[in-house]
Amino acid sequence: MSAHEHRLTVARSSRYFTRGAVAPLEVWFLCHGYGQLAARFLEKFAVLDDGQRYLVAPEGLSRFYLSERPGERRVGASWMTREDRLAEIEDYVRYLDRVYDDVFGSLDRAQVSVHALGFSQGAATVSRWAALGHARVDRLVLWGGELPPDLDLTRPRVVERLRAARLTLVHGATDEYFAPKVVAGITARLDAHGISYRAVPFAGGHGLDDAVLCSLATT
Repeated sequence: MSAHEHRLTVARSSRYFTRGAVAPLEVWFLCHGYGQLAARFLEKFAVLDDGQRYLVAPEGLSRFYLSERPGERRVGASWMTREDRLAEIEDYVRYLDRVYDDVFGSLDRAQVSVHALGFSQGAATVSRWAALGHARVDRLVLWGGELPPDLDLTRPRVVERLRAARLTLVHGATDEYFAPKVVAGITARLDAHGISYRAVPFAGGHGLDDAVLCSLATT
């Protein structure tokens, strides 16, 4: 006999990390890449901690060992895999909405601008969140990662929300994971659906860059 799949929803604990101003002008939601942890990822944004920003780093809901070598069992996190992917996407969109609600339980949303930046795998994550969640994102930054090919740009609500977010695509000239043809495919899709964007190339690889971060923060 074949196996029968059953589904249920359970409560589980999750975490996010913050740093920065108590009464900010900007709130930045920062989604890490595959195999990273939120606390360490947040450290990479110290250059933005200038007393005007509140930095929020959620963590992917699935943690795993990066290596099985004795003494090197470092842990990383992932936003999703191809296994049961639609359920995982729904889970993390709900989770990010909960983080957003928790943050604005103590901050006045009307007094700040909201920026969502996703790096690598996190770029697809924040894209889906901005398009499918209930959070209002004023600026969306995809750094070294894709606008998901399966994000349906024929849906009016999705397009409306992406148009409302000030979209920026950041890519390193020597990024081995985010090749120019991938960038070209993304920009072609955006152009075809009338979604404006700003492309920010830089002379680097698959990683963050302090100078580019500072430039993004002031433009």
